Amino acid sequence: MSHVISAHAITRQAQEIQTKRTFTGSLRWRILSTRLDSSIRDKSALWTYALLALGFLVRLWHASGTFLNSDEVMHFAAANQTSWLQTYKVSLAISHPPLLIFVLHIWRALGTSELMLRMPSIFAGMAFCWFTFRWAEMLFEKTVAWMIFVFVLFLPSSIELSTEIRQYALFLAFAMGSAYLLERALAKNSAGTMLLSGLCLWLAIGSHFSAFLFAPALGIYAIWRMLSQRPPVRVIAAWVAGQLIALGLCAFLYVTQIRQLSKYFGGQDATQGWMGNAYLSHSYFVPGNVNPLVFIIGRTVGVFQYVFRQLLVGDIAFVLFVVGLVIVFRSRPGSSRVTSRQLGCLLLLPFAFNCAAALVRAYPYGGTRHSCVLIPFALAGVSVALDWILKHKLSSGMAAALLISLACHLSTAKELPYVAPDAQRAAQMQAAVSFLHQLPDGEPIFADVQTNLLLGHYLCEQRPFVADRSIPGFVSYECGGHRVIASTTKYIFTARSFYDQWQEMVGKYHLQPRSRVWVAQMGWYTYVAFELANFPEFNLAPHYFGPQIQIFDLTVGQTMPGPDLLPTI
Repeated sequence: MSHVISAHAITRQAQEIQTKRTFTGSLRWRILSTRLDSSIRDKSALWTYALLALGFLVRLWHASGTFLNSDEVMHFAAANQTSWLQTYKVSLAISHPPLLIFVLHIWRALGTSELMLRMPSIFAGMAFCWFTFRWAEMLFEKTVAWMIFVFVLFLPSSIELSTEIRQYALFLAFAMGSAYLLERALAKNSAGTMLLSGLCLWLAIGSHFSAFLFAPALGIYAIWRMLSQRPPVRVIAAWVAGQLIALGLCAFLYVTQIRQLSKYFGGQDATQGWMGNAYLSHSYFVPGNVNPLVFIIGRTVGVFQYVFRQLLVGDIAFVLFVVGLVIVFRSRPGSSRVTSRQLGCLLLLPFAFNCAAALVRAYPYGGTRHSCVLIPFALAGVSVALDWILKHKLSSGMAAALLISLACHLSTAKELPYVAPDAQRAAQMQAAVSFLHQLPDGEPIFADVQTNLLLGHYLCEQRPFVADRSIPGFVSYECGGHRVIASTTKYIFTARSFYDQWQEMVGKYHLQPRSRVWVAQMGWYTYVAFELANFPEFNLAPHYFGPQIQIFDLTVGQTMPGPDLLPTI
């Protein structure tokens, strides 16, 4: 009996010790949390710049050591012209406004390494984070603003957008700069600040065509705010002037570029272009193929999956966004000048315009970088819900945002086109180019459009070359002591399209039987060597430089399998 009592006593004693430990741990966390909250509030500038510095270092690391993808090369090639006029003419063939191309045209004087060429995007990405934080501070509680700040600094989608030579970081920086300066202008009744907001809007329009959707969303919100707030006439006049110039800029870009782009898409409307029929086909509504409501919900969930770059987290984030919207509409926002309805509609309007554009097949909507304009608004709704769940605790909210961002990095949804950093190491491209330089001079190199862009950048060492386009469907030039022949109709070879292009190229260039040709494929979807190696007739011995670069040789006139046997995808 005494042994039983002793066992019970020991158990109770262990439970008491565990309870004390739990209480002590909880007490320590509360003390630490209180101190952190106090530090963040008292030294907000120090925390802001410390987090910005950390975000900058993360982006530097992410942008270092990888070769440029074909889209990045295309943008730099357009900027790498001898004159401003030539730069502008070449930029008209790109499906984006020319501002980034002009920036790169100037920036190249500082250096043309991969990291140096990505620096404008990195700086723009940091500006986007800062403007978003300041914008959020003026509209939401401090805890929500800090959570949004952590998200835009460290989520994979935000980092990726600001470490590539693309227009998105520049656009986001100017778009959120316009939104922040609009709030500041209305808060201070400042006509000068309102003009600066308009200037940022013009630059956003000059950066990316999705500004055509952002501008009316922000415009409707601004009109509503001014109707309820009644700012001075000079402020209204400054806003109207900014909108009129923005409208004129949109009209200019439509006439001079968007309408002209149709000739590059075989006469198809350039607002859809090849994107509506290829890897973004699911981001455009097709009447009869899917119910409109299913499309709207599915593509909206896709937006959150892209923002967080993790499917499960994205699904949960969509639910949190809905919860956050309910909270926003039912509660009083941090700024007494903004009503709950105005703030809720501000979060919804960008989604509504992007979705409407997809429903009329004018612009993609869903889990794609083309909908990146929705990132700050999506994160705002999610952060409002998380803030409510965490009972408005500042340090807990920031920790949650940081942990969620880290989890998304550890388990990223690798949606195509996607190239893992290890597969895109600059050393692999250097090895491939070194191999090409060692090939005999009389043996040409054959490539698809994507590979041709990379060869023009790396094999030609960014030097200008004279291209011969006299043979329809192909371009040829001398580069690095070698003759390059490339298709102008097949962006990426499949096994079947390669076979067809090979036969056509051999005939049009009158290549002699038994002469050797080297085939190079670099970048996304580089599967031709893998697929052709399954057919003994080709007798391939490919040279692989990581999974994204393959080089192999073929002999003109050699035995090949029937084309119907070759994969088309």
